[in-house]
Amino acid sequence: MKKTIVISIVSICLLAAACGYLFPTKIGDILKNPREYAGKEVTVSGEVKEVLALIVFRSFVLKDETGEIVVITSRILPAVGQKLKLTGTVKEAFSLGTRNLLVIREKGTPE
Repeated sequence: MKKTIVISIVSICLLAAACGYLFPTKIGDILKNPREYAGKEVTVSGEVKEVLALIVFRSFVLKDETGEIVVITSRILPAVGQKLKLTGTVKEAFSLGTRNLLVIREKGTPE
């Protein structure tokens, strides 16, 4: 009996974690509700629109059908036009008046 309950709980937890990856968050939802997503881990998918590589800073713009967001990464930059899915934490890069720039710091990228 206890073994069945433990297996059920573990299965539910794994399914909940997989749902975040299987059904990515829409970029437009993040942009419309920045406070709801700030500091939270999300999975997004889309097409790479732009890449930027400086000496110690790598980023790219990821676009889905609802919007686009900058992704900061430590990995090799993807090619423009490449479709990908990634997980990272939503951060506010800066605010100026009523404008703010949200970014996703890809999982595994040092702060």
